[in-house]
Amino acid sequence: MQCVRAWRSLNYLCRVAHHRAWKRTQSHTTAARLDLSGIYPPIATPFTAKEDVDYQKLEENLQKYAKIPFKGLVVQGSNGEYPYLTVEERVEVVRTVKQSLPAGRLLIAGSGCESTRATIQLTQKMAAAGADAVLVVTPCFYKGKMDSRALIHHFTKLADSSPVPVVLYSVPANTGLELPLDAVVELSQHPNILGVKDSGGDITRIGLIVHKTKAQDFQVLAGSAGFLMAAYCVGAIGGVCALANVLGQELCELERLCVSGRWEEARVLQQRLIEPNAAVTRKLGVPALKQAMEWFGFHGGSCRSPLQPLTEAESQQLRRDFSSNG
Repeated sequence: MQCVRAWRSLNYLCRVAHHRAWKRTQSHTTAARLDLSGIYPPIATPFTAKEDVDYQKLEENLQKYAKIPFKGLVVQGSNGEYPYLTVEERVEVVRTVKQSLPAGRLLIAGSGCESTRATIQLTQKMAAAGADAVLVVTPCFYKGKMDSRALIHHFTKLADSSPVPVVLYSVPANTGLELPLDAVVELSQHPNILGVKDSGGDITRIGLIVHKTKAQDFQVLAGSAGFLMAAYCVGAIGGVCALANVLGQELCELERLCVSGRWEEARVLQQRLIEPNAAVTRKLGVPALKQAMEWFGFHGGSCRSPLQPLTEAESQQLRRDFSSNG
């Protein structure tokens, strides 16, 4: 009897190990096929006057984005005000975008939460809603404890169970926490972790990530238009840029110039984009992005509380930052 039980236990363990290996192989195959290179706007979430998600205006924005040669869209990132949406709203926005997305374009959904368990659950829901990959921000509420060990554990456990590839997201301006370089390098070896969006703006760090992960199928995306050309110079393959919500054609043109090696033309265009980009990111943030979207024919509207609209002085400064650069 003991021999029978031992055999059954061994047989069960072998089947579990085989299943896990199969899942890991399948995830690796999926990740390897997904080419992230290109430009993505991290789209804003329009709201009604009552602060409900305005799906009609979202659809109208999506129709306009469909005419711009983006590689895809990032949904429920920082510019989508994801911390202020419920889980149900976050998933429904992703589902809505998926239904309107032109064939061949990627949908990357933000699924980061503070706990590993909640992140896994939301990732599964985002995949079911149609996400091709998930963008996962570093948990940061207990940032003093979010060292490399904790973050490697968090992202590894997520990637082991995620049905779609994972893109790491380091945005220290919002989280107060930079994903450590050693953690990025170790995580790059996971077959279901596809790449990283780095919004910190440290070009030497971006270059080091590219260099130290070159043996892996790992892709680095610049997290802002302000340093997009510099990121391409050190090996990045694309960008997730807030400014693309407003100047999408220009960002795609900058990508084209960089990829084709037309660096002098790229430099001129990059310089023109620096001040407008700073205005809608580190200087004035999401309220400025939404205001600029209105000026350029998109639906930005107001933010969800407690974010507040721009003051008159801020609005004037925003206009100057855009008009002075053509």
